Parts: sequence; structure tokens; C-alpha cells
Amino acid sequence: MSFSDIPVEIGPVFEGERIRAKQMYVELGGPKVEKHFELVRVASSKDIKDGQVILHGPDIKDMEEGSRHPIGIFVEVAGPELEEDLEAVFERRVHEFCNFINGVMHLNQRYTNWMRVSKAAVGKGFNSLEMLGTVLIRLFKAELPIIEQAQVTIYTDPKAIEKPYDMAMGIYEKRDERARTIHDDDVDMFYGCVLCQSFAPTHACCITPDRTSLCGSINWFDARAAAKVDPKGPLFEVPPGECLNLEAGEFTGINEMIKKRSLGEIERIYLYSGMEFPHTSCGCFEAIDFYIPEVNGHGIVDRNYGDVAINGLPFSAMANQTGGGKQMPGFNGISIQYIGSPKYQRYDGGINTIVWMNSGVKDRVAEFLPPDLVPKIATEKEVQDINALKDWLKEVDHPMVATWAALEAEEEEEEDEGAMIPMGTQSFTVPGVGGAGGFKIILKNCKIHAETIIIKKIEPPRKKK
Repeated sequence: MSFSDIPVEIGPVFEGERIRAKQMYVELGGPKVEKHFELVRVASSKDIKDGQVILHGPDIKDMEEGSRHPIGIFVEVAGPELEEDLEAVFERRVHEFCNFINGVMHLNQRYTNWMRVSKAAVGKGFNSLEMLGTVLIRLFKAELPIIEQAQVTIYTDPKAIEKPYDMAMGIYEKRDERARTIHDDDVDMFYGCVLCQSFAPTHACCITPDRTSLCGSINWFDARAAAKVDPKGPLFEVPPGECLNLEAGEFTGINEMIKKRSLGEIERIYLYSGMEFPHTSCGCFEAIDFYIPEVNGHGIVDRNYGDVAINGLPFSAMANQTGGGKQMPGFNGISIQYIGSPKYQRYDGGINTIVWMNSGVKDRVAEFLPPDLVPKIATEKEVQDINALKDWLKEVDHPMVATWAALEAEEEEEEDEGAMIPMGTQSFTVPGVGGAGGFKIILKNCKIHAETIIIKKIEPPRKKK
């Protein structure tokens, strides 16, 4: 396989490359563009032309510097060993293969895909999406030999993307519907995925029937098919082992896997908790489950929501402290599919703990939630701040209101004993850690009781002379 006709370098060494706004020539998809998608379908060899790239809409060279455009990537693959169960797995490789291109940044998946092409890459001659399609075709065939033929169609025109976008959304829904037919208790094998480790080195997805991959694109059926076809690939079997805590979803096999894959950084995971030993988060998660201490409940915001969430933070700020492979109690990257699971954060109180969602998420999952709970979950349409949320929850008699009296009594007892109690923590973010700008901690409406608070700069160890 050669890329001598491509003007930029291609290889896994470029995975994890970040392209900031000032370095960007053009942006494709992302949260500020309405429609975008990635879809892979198994096709008959008679219906596609191997190596062909078709473009509907303006090419990179026709786009104004700094502009944003829709992006639809439709890959059709053929081969006698291919089966429909592999489509979602192949689809997730679009993320990996796009990031092999020096000067191209790819994030997320399915209908939230987001790409940037750098000025430097365009300056070197990478000025056509046909090159992107060509790279994808060659990598698909080289990395996955069961693919014998491949064709790529790319959409950048707002009108042309509408029909294939609707088709893609329908296919995603069919996959999700199938995934809802089984549960963790029905199987004797779980799966792991490390496709995001270039961006999150200590993260590995634990994929079970009740926990679709955080990106939402790989369910248990998809992972099983991928591990069968390529046992040494990025998706692999994880025997559950002994169940140490049924309610929390702690398994010896999951713990062994995450310890190995995170190089010892993470040792325990509760599959069904966002508060204690939570699942690590990558960066491609569909949504964030966040704790709201003022009401002892949880909120959910997805990456398509452009405003600030009920805790005063936008998705991007919460994603900074949630992602990267960290285990962050109170901030947990999740898939939309997981919200409707009977195992959803069961150890923390389950579905009844949800007090707020942005309306886009609520509309998508309402049919999978208890009917009596749906009208009691607030959105940005009902309340805009924490105080209003508290009043609203009382008014609708949300199940979490019954926990407030016991919680307040507990806090008063701890305060009398001189313990440190964070109350009303509306905002806590650490953007730019390790970057040129240092870091910043923001605490709003927060009461802290402590005898002493010491903040120290940790100096690196000095070399012995």
C-alpha cells in the first residue's frame, strides 16, 4: 500500500493530533453544523466500483478559509465474508483512519462527527476530499483484508446531504433497537474497545448488552462480530469473571482488563455508577451524566446542546474534565442508549436520580423512561438555574425530593464535627491543564468548611548532580 500520490504523510503516528481554530483551514460537521453523519454499509460487488470516490458539494479547494460545512461520509464495502453485524465496527474505523492523515483531525462518530483540516495540510496540496476518500479506501482494504472492494461517497452540500442523513439515522435506530433486546445477565462474555486510546491513553470501553460504547456506535452485537473477525484488533473479548458487586456491576474480568489497558492507572470500575469507581471516559462520548449536589440528583447533557447546562457549564467545559481517560466521580461520559438501560447508574439510585436533561436528549429517550418520571424531569425549557430547578422539582414531586431531608441532616451532623462539606458546588472546571495557560478553578455558590486549606505547587524532582 502506497500513499506517494497523497501530498501529506499518512500513518498512526498522527493519531491524537489536535487542530486548533487558528490552525484550521476548514471545519466539517461538528456542533455548529446541523447535519452530518458517517455510515458504512455492506454492498454487493456488482453495485459499487472499487476505489471510486464520489463528491456531492463543494470541495476543500472551493471552500473559504475558516468556513464550516456539512459532512457526510458514506462507505460501501464488499467481500464474500462480510456481514451486516460488522457495519458499525467498520464505521468506527473511519475515526481512526481519518486521524492517520497528517493535518486532519477527526472526533466523535455517527451523527456527531466533527473534522478539521489544517492550513498546513492545504498548503501542502491536501485540497480535495477525493484524497480523503482514497485514503479511507486503501486503509480499509489494508487493515481489514476481508474487505475486497470499497467505494466512498462524500456529501458537503446542505441539500444533497438531507436524504442520506435521514437514511443513516434510520439505520442507527434499527441497530439501537436490536441492542435493547438483550441484557448483561443474558450473556457470558463482555467486550473491550481501545479505538480512542490515541486521545485518551488510560481509557478502554467496557461494552456489555446494557452499556453500549460511550460513542454510541458499537453495541454488544457489533463488538462480538468484530472480536470474532479480528481477535487481535482494537475490539476484544473480556470474560466477566467473578461478580464482586452485582448492584454496582463490578467484575474481576473488567478490573483486570482496565488495569492492563490503562497501564495500571485505573484498577477498578463499577459499570453501573457515575459516582464511585465510574467507567473511564474517552472524548467521543455522546453525552455527560453529571451530579448536581444542590438537589442530590443527576443531569444529562449531550454534545449537540449549544447552551450552558443547568449547572452553569457548557458541554465543552464539562468534557474537558470528564474525558481523556480519567475516572471522574460525578462526571461520567455515556452513550444515549445507556440512559434507557435498566442498569443505568443503578448503584447511584438508577433512573430516578435524573432531574434535568437538555430537551434534545429527553425527546430521544422519553419512550424508554418510566412514564410517571418523564414529566418530572426538567429541561432548559422549564428551568434555567439551580434555584428554579429546586422549586420545580418540589412542585412536580420528583422522587429525589424525598432524599433531601436525610441529606441535610447528614450534612449538619458532619459540619458540627468539623468535616469539609462541599455544598452547592455549581461549577468546577480545570481547562488547559498542562498547557501554556496553566489551569483555572472556578467555584460558584460553594460553601467549604475546613480548618485549613493548603494549595501547593508540586515541583518536579531535581536531577542529582
